[in-house]
Amino acid sequence: MPTLLHIDSSALSEGSVSREVSAAYRAAWEAANPGGTVVYRDLAAEPVPHLAADGITAGFAPAEHRTPGQQQAFELREQLITELEQADAVVIGTPMYNFTIPSSLKAWLDQVILMGRSAGEQPSAAGTPVTVIASRGGAYGPGTPREGFEFVTTYLEKVLTGMLGLEVDFVVPELTLARVNPALAQFAEHADASKAQALKDAVARAEAVGVRVAA
Repeated sequence: MPTLLHIDSSALSEGSVSREVSAAYRAAWEAANPGGTVVYRDLAAEPVPHLAADGITAGFAPAEHRTPGQQQAFELREQLITELEQADAVVIGTPMYNFTIPSSLKAWLDQVILMGRSAGEQPSAAGTPVTVIASRGGAYGPGTPREGFEFVTTYLEKVLTGMLGLEVDFVVPELTLARVNPALAQFAEHADASKAQALKDAVARAEAVGVRVAA
């Protein structure tokens, strides 16, 4: 049966637009794949440890030469990489924190990126469709004053496509703080429209991916 890898990284358990939209994607994917499996990782509730020396060096050491610390660190990397390799589709929910992704998502990426396996000339999960729900409290699109401060989609495009060989689409709900930040209140209607479009786009993407996987 097909498998969806669902990752959330917002620190907010409630009121998170990235979580709401990724959940809509998941529901639509499950409807297109009844009986499918979902592997869920909430990187805020259960953080993946940041990559440390043992994890780095274990990636280049033969299994028989690894220290106990290296072996333990590599077992986590092995688990996370295998989850990605076994997924038929991936959805990642990420807000923008200080112009880029949460450190929890960066930690997951650092654990998963392993040259010679998941990354390199023949990435082991190459071609897997990935939908990134990239929410942001303000507006960072082309032509906006802060266009040059956007390091979420620009970074993830390079890493997910350029290193891991994944097929990436972005769904971007903007101005998510307009309903809670008085300074952005004038953009509330735009924020509502952006969120509604993001939900629609996420469902459409999930249905398209789900049908392709099911076929």
